[in-house]
Amino acid sequence: MASIDLDKVLDKAWADKDLPEILDAPVSALKGVSDRQGELLREAFGIKTVADLGRLKYARWAQALAELDPAGR
Repeated sequence: MASIDLDKVLDKAWADKDLPEILDAPVSALKGVSDRQGELLREAFGIKTVADLGRLKYARWAQALAELDPAGR
């Protein structure tokens, strides 16, 4: 089972929420993602929630390719 330190990846307002709330949260709930950046993701890819971003096929493809890199760039 995967684990993650929510304080490191979520804005303070979201760090104490349960998983369903976090997955339904706007992308701006992620630390470092602004409301404007969230809006741009919605415009470009239809991303509205944290779950939508996590399921974005292009991000998954890029992550898989990056994991193949022996140099770990």
